[in-house]
Amino acid sequence: MKTTVRILVFNSEIEARLLSGLLEQRGIPHMLRSYHDSAYNGMWQTQTCWGFLEADEENREEILKIFGEMSLPENLIDPE
Repeated sequence: MKTTVRILVFNSEIEARLLSGLLEQRGIPHMLRSYHDSAYNGMWQTQTCWGFLEADEENREEILKIFGEMSLPENLIDPE
């Protein structure tokens, strides 16, 4: 992987893992970084954000597109 840049900041681990899985399926190299700090027992992480995604700059647009599509209303399951 080339030099990576920060592409997205995540509010939750679920959001991060879901996008990571989609990127892996498409063969897009990336890294997830958690803000977890054992010194604070993860408290800072839950009050701010979960972490962020780093990837090559050349993949930025595709990653943002996939992230946007993942949250479209038509992709949500309607509770019955």
